[in-house]
Amino acid sequence: MLENLYNKLINWYLPILAFIFIIAIWQILSIMNLFEPWLLPSPSAIFLEFLDSTSFLLYHMSVTGYEIILGLSLAVILGIILGFSMTLSKVLERSILPYVIASQVIPIFALAPILIVWFGAGLLSKIIVVFLISFFPICIGVFDGLNKKNNEMENMLKTMGASTYQIYSLLKIKLALPSFFSGLKVAAVSSVIGAVVAEWIGSKAGLGWIMKVSGPLFQTERVFASIFLLSLFASVLFLSVKIIEKKLIKGVY
Repeated sequence: MLENLYNKLINWYLPILAFIFIIAIWQILSIMNLFEPWLLPSPSAIFLEFLDSTSFLLYHMSVTGYEIILGLSLAVILGIILGFSMTLSKVLERSILPYVIASQVIPIFALAPILIVWFGAGLLSKIIVVFLISFFPICIGVFDGLNKKNNEMENMLKTMGASTYQIYSLLKIKLALPSFFSGLKVAAVSSVIGAVVAEWIGSKAGLGWIMKVSGPLFQTERVFASIFLLSLFASVLFLSVKIIEKKLIKGVY
């Protein structure tokens, strides 16, 4: 009981206290005028920007969130399909895996402008950028997870006459869940970066677009407000995946 209470304190209260401490120091330094407000606005100024532009910021957050959810969902579907397919076929693995790895060598900042030229500055180009930056960790997580071996259990299932489908459903998929969710957690956070990059290069809406147009106008309060919302959205995505992971893996194991 005491150990569970201690773990809750470590997991929740300490990060919150650290956040409050950092904000307090930041506000004190701002009051002391150690830096110009346009260069680094105070937490209170950023909070006032939230109050003044709530509907504006939430609208653009919904645009970015929609791009992230669609792109990440596509990455999950295709990542699972391709990762699973490569474990079933060595020919497919040797043919496709090098290109999956090579896709991560190209900087997304270099690729995004080309995609916007090809597909325009609309929703499709943003989804593709989010997909490209999220696909790799999911696909590799599935592939590595399904390749994990438990020879004793596998040999026992084969001795009992289990089919390939039964071996995957009873053993391999369960062994692959931790690797899959590790990749998904990385993808959930990196998908936010992908959406911001796409909006920064070519867009008329979204939090990335707000940051792009507000910076040159020295509206740094709005830039920081956008950064906070992006961080919040990424944290919610990460925690959602973690909650699903705990429920599924707890049910399996």
